[in-house]
Amino acid sequence: MTPEVAFVRPVSRETVMTVEGRSVAYSSVREQVYMVFPNDLNANDTVFGGLIMSLIDRYSVVVADRHAAGICVTVGVDAVHFIAPARRGDVLIFNASVNRAWGSSLEVGCKVEAERIGGGLRRHILSAYLTFVAMDEHSRPRAVPALLPELPIERQRFEEAGLRRQSRLDHADELKALRARTPV
Repeated sequence: MTPEVAFVRPVSRETVMTVEGRSVAYSSVREQVYMVFPNDLNANDTVFGGLIMSLIDRYSVVVADRHAAGICVTVGVDAVHFIAPARRGDVLIFNASVNRAWGSSLEVGCKVEAERIGGGLRRHILSAYLTFVAMDEHSRPRAVPALLPELPIERQRFEEAGLRRQSRLDHADELKALRARTPV
């Protein structure tokens, strides 16, 4: 497949895919559910956090792969915020989308909610930001399409992702400088 040819994926009226970039809706994962069973619980009778983190990575890499039209790898988890516990009898609902793309990397945000079996009020239990890099057939980084945010919330997430990226780069520079001054 050449970069000029877009791969075929069912699209809705809200979904945009161009050679220049892709809409947020193009690659988003919406309303994916996971029913909590007893083997998913820790000693506190709440869902094991590592299970949720694993599911976040799985749903988020689908989003990244769709946006990049190929294989992406997780290179970092910028933040995982456990806001509230999920418990026995809950259903977890995952929503993930690209927040921003740069060169060969992109940030995917994932929000997890929980509701009791049978529906009802949803509780926001976790948010996370993951960074992925698109890989070519030789396992080297390759370019990804730009993100074309359309809605106000998408533009806000786009700007916030830029701040998180700059913070990560600044932090890496500070660590590098500190390590250069400190003998091991």
